[in-house]
Amino acid sequence: AFEKQTNMALHNAGYPLVRGAAKVPESKLDGFVAANPELSLDAAAVRGGEKTMVPAEKLIADKLLTKDEVGAATEMAVYTIAGGGTYAMVADPAAVNWTTIIAVLTVLVIYVTMVYGPIAALLVELFPTRIRYTGMSLPYHIGNGWFGGLLPATAFAMSAAQGDIYYGLWYPIVFAGITLVIGMLFLPETKDRDIHAMD
Repeated sequence: AFEKQTNMALHNAGYPLVRGAAKVPESKLDGFVAANPELSLDAAAVRGGEKTMVPAEKLIADKLLTKDEVGAATEMAVYTIAGGGTYAMVADPAAVNWTTIIAVLTVLVIYVTMVYGPIAALLVELFPTRIRYTGMSLPYHIGNGWFGGLLPATAFAMSAAQGDIYYGLWYPIVFAGITLVIGMLFLPETKDRDIHAMD
């Protein structure tokens, strides 16, 4: 019920949610009509429309009914109700601004390459050969894997807790600030450092 109410609210707010068709067995039709008043269904009208006789084994296999619900019946009428099924996110290709999306993604890729090149050189120059692999791998995977990998979940949880979709932005802002302070105060300058001299 909560998922249905959420999807209906998102759909009414303009999100591209499309509700598919529902397959409802005869024994559950009255309950389905009562549980979906927004569809304004008339059970008698539905019963007077098209129906498909489905064998009991298929009803169970398709999870339309349980074995106990089927009982001794060998088959049962199933009604297809348009717009009564589950919601699915369906983007409208005509509404997508492809040029802007590709341009933004290109800029983001350029930003990533601007970061990854210096990071590789810096990490190599920070550690002697004996511990270089560990020295490079540990901070890289803590930063990218843990702090970066948990960003979507943490930002979403923060936004949901505060009821503000922008509140989750504090997560990357705070960690970017911490990174700036630590980098300025504690990381040494490695320009022109001879990596072989550290062996």
